[in-house]
Amino acid sequence: MDASVEPVPFASLHFDKRLSAGLADLGFEGTRPVQGAVIPLAMAGHDVVACAETGTGKTLAFAAPILQRLLTEEPHYHDPAREAYTRALILAPTRELAVQIEDTLVGLTYHAPATTAPVYGGVEMGPQERALKAGVDIVVATPGRLMDHMRHDAVDLLRVQFLVLDEADRMMDMGFWPDVQRILLALPPDRQTLLFSATLPGDILRMATEMLHEPRFVQVGQRGAARTIRHEMHAVEGGQKVDWLAQFIRRDATGPVLVFVRTKVGADRVARNLQARGIRAAALHADRSQQERLAAVEGFRSGKHPVLVATDIAARGLDIEGIAHVINFEVPDTPDTYVHRVGRTGRSGAAGHAITLVSPAEERNWRSVEQTVGFHVV
Repeated sequence: MDASVEPVPFASLHFDKRLSAGLADLGFEGTRPVQGAVIPLAMAGHDVVACAETGTGKTLAFAAPILQRLLTEEPHYHDPAREAYTRALILAPTRELAVQIEDTLVGLTYHAPATTAPVYGGVEMGPQERALKAGVDIVVATPGRLMDHMRHDAVDLLRVQFLVLDEADRMMDMGFWPDVQRILLALPPDRQTLLFSATLPGDILRMATEMLHEPRFVQVGQRGAARTIRHEMHAVEGGQKVDWLAQFIRRDATGPVLVFVRTKVGADRVARNLQARGIRAAALHADRSQQERLAAVEGFRSGKHPVLVATDIAARGLDIEGIAHVINFEVPDTPDTYVHRVGRTGRSGAAGHAITLVSPAEERNWRSVEQTVGFHVV
């Protein structure tokens, strides 16, 4: 089904009053398309496959119905020997996305007796292990770190009723799918599964058919870049791109600037060159420590540094409102990557601006992006 349903007030969904209070605290008033489509299906117990990009409201689409059912339904499994155990598992491809999901859950459960724990790499395992062994209602995890805890018998997933696979296509692209499949073997077969993916390639659809039980399909919006985004291409020699970028930031930028590069080395190099020109910029990539990555994201969100230079994998799941400009420092390898990158701007109907710097050697790749995505930039 296409998620083109009209928005409805959350108050009309008759959520538990404790969940409703959390929604009100976070400023959620009416449903967005993916929420309006997924929430009724999830509440009815259906497995769901939703094609939805970051920024469409998908976190609330799975968090609200799961919390409602946790708060109002008896557990499927009861173990008198344990007072608490995990009833919901949310898998995300990156630490940044896991942190953002956890932050939303903390807000939603402020008035409710539901506990959560984030489980991701780059930090000590001890506190995570203690939380998992004590038993928490919802675990938000990256696959690799969860597998580490499973090898140490630190987590009990035998009573999980709800599973969320968020950004399944990126989990597959990043090589996490074998871990995901091993995790699934540790879960009860009669769980409810909600799968979210920005794209639905054949591999994802095949996996969904195998892992989910008679899933309902939801498509949010159009495939491709939002129509509110203004696209530009500038022909720039490779050695002159940093100078062009610095000049644009100083003279023409009207808000936060997110710069995409291909490599970790490139992210550091571009950020350093901008800093040398007096521009407050930070780099975000997989070789940075967890503390450095969180500081980069929070600094960008707060405006401490208005420019963030990121690789694709590190920026996956980056959900920051108000990004004015996305700049492709190099032409993306694929049209899907282009759509993902520029989707960081122009959200929720707001105007967005995407610029791609194209060297002579990149012209063929750029024409392929133009043709596939379905626009032409002079």
